[in-house]
Amino acid sequence: MATALRPTRPEDLGFLQEVYAGTRADELARTPWSAEQKQAFVRMQFDAQHTYYRQQFADAAYEVILLDGVPVGRLYTDRRADEIRILDIALLPEYRNCGIGSRYLRDIQEEAQQAGRAVRIHVEMFNPARRLYDRMGFRPVQEDGVYLLMEWRADAA
Repeated sequence: MATALRPTRPEDLGFLQEVYAGTRADELARTPWSAEQKQAFVRMQFDAQHTYYRQQFADAAYEVILLDGVPVGRLYTDRRADEIRILDIALLPEYRNCGIGSRYLRDIQEEAQQAGRAVRIHVEMFNPARRLYDRMGFRPVQEDGVYLLMEWRADAA
């Protein structure tokens, strides 16, 4: 199976919202809300996140992850002078734990190593993906409420 990246397009918004909803599914399963309330919450939160990313990180790369040409996730990265900041990497639930995310993290680590930069990502403290970041050599460098800033450096790996 072949993976690839392509820039997001306006017609991807529904898919990107679906990916976002997948990242919140476990959390929302514990709420007593109706399906309509959950959908409205996801839409509101996605819209806020999407607007924030585009305003704060205008020069970032916003890409759709493809598997055999089919959209399965998203990867947002902001390349800065001293770091590559992963704004978001997320896959639809049925494509998690298949090595797709690891592949793109390794690609980013290789790029960072060649450029002499760090790789950083904010992750929620209890996000299951944190185990992946730990395995890939990311280390906590800062706590900020429910978020943890994790960093990878080639010289520390």
